[in-house]
Amino acid sequence: MAGILTDVPQSAKTSREKVTIRSVGGWLIWALVVFFFINVFAVIAAVLVQSFGSTWFDSWFPTGWTTRYYGYAWNNFQLPNILLVTLEVALTVTVVALLIGAPTAYVLARRDFPGKRILNLCFLLPIMVPTITYGIPLATLLYQVHLGGTVGGVILANLVPTVPFVILVLTPFIEQIDPNIETAARSCGAKTHQVLLQILAPLIVPGLLASALLVLVQTVGLFEMSYLVSGPGSQTLVVALYYAVFASGIRPAQAISAMAVMYMLTTLILLVVALRFVSPTQMVAQVPDPQRK
Repeated sequence: MAGILTDVPQSAKTSREKVTIRSVGGWLIWALVVFFFINVFAVIAAVLVQSFGSTWFDSWFPTGWTTRYYGYAWNNFQLPNILLVTLEVALTVTVVALLIGAPTAYVLARRDFPGKRILNLCFLLPIMVPTITYGIPLATLLYQVHLGGTVGGVILANLVPTVPFVILVLTPFIEQIDPNIETAARSCGAKTHQVLLQILAPLIVPGLLASALLVLVQTVGLFEMSYLVSGPGSQTLVVALYYAVFASGIRPAQAISAMAVMYMLTTLILLVVALRFVSPTQMVAQVPDPQRK
């Protein structure tokens, strides 16, 4: 009896210590998260303020405010042509990636064949492996076939990481669709193209939309492949921003900040549109179908 009485306070003390450790750990995690977001917002705010400042050296805020550096960046950095190239590359990559990735995802979702796991691993490699490791050999090959420095070369280079991305996004969507629906349609006399276009395609519209929007955002922000292949007339916005910062010559820092703000706004608009139609859980969640064997 005495042993039991002495054990109760000890167990209660241990429980209080565990609760205290968890509380301290929770507060530490939240502090790190808040610190991270403060740093991110501080960097964005600094770029935004500098883009509107006339001069800014050793004070908290610029001595004056102006918008003329946005006009300077628009004219001197040839932003209209760069934005047009960026839009052309992003839209073309999105369409071609869907045309290649959707049929491939259907085959992977519906068919079992030898080497399927190895093929899935091959599709993962361009996403998991650092881009520069395969970007340099690919860029060398494109220059050898005279596609380097062209918009077509930039499109081909960006397809390498985006097509596997479409496949990985669409495959779970197709797997969630009961294959008995397609079997019933075929038994009613529907041909293969009718099953794919009239029955399957409407069911995977959320997946197609998710893939298209996320590939669009990814292509606009993809730097390595575009940088290795692009030339003077085929630079995307992120590559042009890099050259504006590191190329030789003297450029106003405010103009570079203004160009960075335009890039952030372009990416932010695409990301907001993507999140409007796509849930982040759709990328990782897959609802099992109990009727499937």
